[in-house]
Amino acid sequence: MLHAPRAGLACCFNMSQSSKRLVELDFFRGLVLLIIVVDHIGGSILSRVTLHAYALCDAAEVFVFLGGFATATAWAALCARRTEAAARQRFIKRAFEIYRAFVVTALLMLLVTALLVACNVDAPNLATTDLDDLTLAPAAALRDIVLLRRQPYLAGVLPMYACFALAAPLALPLARARPWLLLAASLALWGVAPHAAPWLPHVEDVQWDFNPFSWQLMFVLGVIAQAQPVFQRVSAHRLGSLVTLAALMVVAGAAIYRLQLGNVVLDGDFKRNLAWFRVLNFAGIGWLAAHVVRLGWAKRLALALPWVGLVGRKGMLAFVAGAVISLTVDSVLYWYTDGYLDVPAGLVADAVAIGALLLVVRASDPLRRLLPSRAKASA
Repeated sequence: MLHAPRAGLACCFNMSQSSKRLVELDFFRGLVLLIIVVDHIGGSILSRVTLHAYALCDAAEVFVFLGGFATATAWAALCARRTEAAARQRFIKRAFEIYRAFVVTALLMLLVTALLVACNVDAPNLATTDLDDLTLAPAAALRDIVLLRRQPYLAGVLPMYACFALAAPLALPLARARPWLLLAASLALWGVAPHAAPWLPHVEDVQWDFNPFSWQLMFVLGVIAQAQPVFQRVSAHRLGSLVTLAALMVVAGAAIYRLQLGNVVLDGDFKRNLAWFRVLNFAGIGWLAAHVVRLGWAKRLALALPWVGLVGRKGMLAFVAGAVISLTVDSVLYWYTDGYLDVPAGLVADAVAIGALLLVVRASDPLRRLLPSRAKASA
């Protein structure tokens, strides 16, 4: 098995000489974060042509897979630069950072909801139930948020990521030494995940938006794709072209079926518990995307659109800011259009949301440089 920091699919990516980062990985992560922002705006026009409109999966699968890939990349780099013990400590710390981001995001969702309600904005995605419970019993509602029992709108993906960060010190060594064992364990857990979901902390009649026992499969696939040369070996095999043809057929078949469904929303449990057809559809898309990376097309896009990569490099900040922006723009647009599709207003909403997110990530570096200098001057 390979143990080099850039094993597996990572050798398809190109490492930036200045930042020592995978520029294509940053590009794909940034693109997915931008898609997530517009996908959560009901009246968005751009969301009519994003992945979920042509596939049985959506940006969530890509986001989690890339999270696993990025985690494996960071783990390998830490082990090479320092020690495996240091890598374990870093990911345990990372889990608490993600947990803190969840608490901040949850509170921001409640704050945005309160401000919009005070302005007489009525929209379906406002966290009004959580806000009402907070008003009636503040201590109990805050306790439920801290204990992950209550996860306001758009904050629900972060507890899952905290779980993955805690599990990384166990999964990453297995991905390098015994990938088939890791994959078998992941598939087994995915199979029983719907039955394990009731054991997750939750308030009455509320479920997690993402069942981590199910979605760990997507994360593990990303980890293995980075740690092992799966794509290289299979694509170089004499039957590799058949795998690519099968991927094309899966993607095309899912697109035809999805287009026939139109705007029909699939059962939420299919996404919550990561249904098999979502995994299959993503596998086909991921295989074709690996060819795009190998041919160098992804690198050209990344270099041509550096602002997308900037969003990817600021992943945590972009997600939290994107959640606030999505909820605000979605609610104001719904209120302005009375829930009807309005193309000009929808395009304006898309431009405002994307522009606001870019403004936040671009302003973060100057602010970060400014704050330490101020602290030093006041010391």
